[in-house]
Order: sequence, then C-alpha cells, then structure tokens
Amino acid sequence: MTTLPTVIGIAGATGLVTGLGALPVFVRGRVSHRTYDAALGLAAGLMVAASVFGLILPGTEEGSLEAVLFGLLVGGTGLLAGNRLIPHLHARYRGWRAEGGATRADAAGMVGKGTATGADGSDGSDDSDGDDGRAAILDAALRRALLVGGAITLHNAPEGLAIGVAFASGLEEVALVLAVVIGLQNVPDGFAFAIPMADTGMGNLRVLAYTALSGTIPQVLAATVGFSLVSLSTGLFPVAAGFAAGAMLAVVFREMIPSSHGHGHSDAATAAFLVGFVLLVVVDAVVVV
Repeated sequence: MTTLPTVIGIAGATGLVTGLGALPVFVRGRVSHRTYDAALGLAAGLMVAASVFGLILPGTEEGSLEAVLFGLLVGGTGLLAGNRLIPHLHARYRGWRAEGGATRADAAGMVGKGTATGADGSDGSDDSDGDDGRAAILDAALRRALLVGGAITLHNAPEGLAIGVAFASGLEEVALVLAVVIGLQNVPDGFAFAIPMADTGMGNLRVLAYTALSGTIPQVLAATVGFSLVSLSTGLFPVAAGFAAGAMLAVVFREMIPSSHGHGHSDAATAAFLVGFVLLVVVDAVVVV
C-alpha cells in the first residue's frame, strides 16, 4: 500500500514538471500562436485519454457504471459551477479573461508590469497619496494574484485528486500512468500559463518559479485530499474516479479546446490533440505491461 508521503512526493514531482512549460519564455519572441494552440491541443488530448483510460474504465472495473457516471456528472458540473462562482482570471495567449465575478479591470491590470493601468497609461495611483497610493497598488496586485490562483486551482486540482484517488485504492499501475500522463500534460499546460504571465513584464525567473508552483501546490493539496478520503473507504473509488474525470473533461471542453481554436490554427490544435490521445494509449500500454 502506497503511503501518503509517497503520494505527496509523486504529486509534487508531477506538478513541478509544469515549470518546464515556462522555459520558452526565455525566447518568447520566437513562440508562435500556432505553437501555443498546438500545445493546448496536445494537453487536451492527454487529459481526455487519461480521463477515459486512467479513471473511467478502472472505476467501472472496481465498482458500478452508475457510480462512475454519477461522480462524472458531479465533477463536471462542480467545475462549471466553480467557474461561475469563484472570481478568477484565465490565461490566454496575449491576454487574460475575467470570469466568475472578476472584472475587466482585473484582466486589464495584467498588462504592463503587473500593475493596473489607466487609459492614459498611468498606474492609477497619485504620487501625492504616498503610502496610500502604494498600498492601493499592492492590494490590486494581491487581488490579481488571488484571481490567477483561483483559475490555477480549478484547472490543476482535479489532476492531483485523480492521482491521490488511484493510489489510495491500491491501483498503483493506474496511478503511475496518471502521474506520467499528467506530468506530460503539465508541460504544455505550463506553457499556456507562462506566455501571458511573461507578457505582464514579469521577469523570466519569476515566471518560471510561479509556473512551477502553479502546478505543484494545487496538485499536492488535491492528491492529499483524494488519498485521505478514499483511504477511509475504498468503496469511494468509482465515484471519486468519476468525479476527477468529469472535472478534467470539463476543463478540456470549457477552457483548453476553445482557447486553442479561433486563431486560424485549428488544424494544428486538432492534430496535436490526436497525438496526445495516442501518446496516452502508448504510455498506458507500456506502464501496465
């Protein structure tokens, strides 16, 4: 039986791989929109295949189909509800999209050097205000950090949950497949996060660090929760697996596929999606065998 520290270590390593996706920011002048869309397509293909082969099918083998489908619907609708209720910012190739109560000003504030700017290009503060002006800028920066963190948590938590659930249920092979695939998926996922973050004027090393943490923290916390809950009752695995799969599928169809289309590179994104799906099948076959 895998222990919780081992699960935390594996989830942490999987999350840290997200930082590799930030490496292109060091040469971001040569990163094309086609590459960005293809990276999202690749990640989407990996996540869809992982949801099916790593969660839904093992869930039906360990329990009833009804339990898995119930968890899937709850996980998917829960993710959609979170998108509406939790204020957050979603990263786009050349900007940010405000959702769930976040404002356009929050998204606009990610332009420049991470400070909210006015129509005249000022940072919205008055030098005569002194400490009050600086405090307002810090408050705005903190709000944006929380908004971005909300989006990251919504996106990455289901992946960590899937790893924890699989390990807690004694399905080490399934859990390892998920860990490998989620690690692969985290690279283009980190790329998608890092490019707009770099466009705020943030230093490359900070972008690299924040991108790595964006995958590590939510996945470790979610893996811990998933492992702890299912350890209490192994009968929860079918529902928990369906829940994680539903949330991951909702992320793919709600965020990743739309973000990879509409820019003239749909074919590249679709081809990358197919490559990602096939790659997961190969990884699954190799690890299980």
